[in-house]
Amino acid sequence: MLGVILTVALALLRPLPSRAAAMPPTSGPSPTSAEEPPPLSGAVTRRHKQKRKLTRRAKRHLAAVRRAEHKLAVGRNVARYARHLLGVPYRYGGTSPRTGFDCSGLVRYVYSHFGISLAHSSFADMIRGHRVLSGHLEPGDLVFFDGGGHVGIYIGDDRFVHAPHTGTVVRVSTMAGWYSQRFVEARRVR
Repeated sequence: MLGVILTVALALLRPLPSRAAAMPPTSGPSPTSAEEPPPLSGAVTRRHKQKRKLTRRAKRHLAAVRRAEHKLAVGRNVARYARHLLGVPYRYGGTSPRTGFDCSGLVRYVYSHFGISLAHSSFADMIRGHRVLSGHLEPGDLVFFDGGGHVGIYIGDDRFVHAPHTGTVVRVSTMAGWYSQRFVEARRVR
């Protein structure tokens, strides 16, 4: 029985006669199963490293895309939540829907719902996050007007939610007219 197994094993290791004739001759001794395969050439090693590097680069890119998608989703949720507060009366220094909001109180209240702490001051909020060009606004971005003395939450389509002034309520306004003339900058804080 052992002889049969040894004969089959040797037959499997030898090339078939039809394929042996088609194979080019090799230089040097043929490797045996006990020998190590020859080391990779420098070009093959470099390609392997580049492929690994591209894979890492692709992973970093994918992670960056996922972070951007998450931030955009948070921004949309911020904008949606801010719209739920439409009609709450303006109150100077106000910080809750029960008592009313001023502009920075509204922004602070909305963002605190998402675990982001902001100051109760539009001027202090204006140095948070990073600046966004007006052509690249996304829902949830903070928009500042009148030298930084007024702030709102951008909701898309050139509109924002804010608490304008005494005698008004939280409402949606367009970034046109007075607001376009008084626009200072936008900030992304998420």
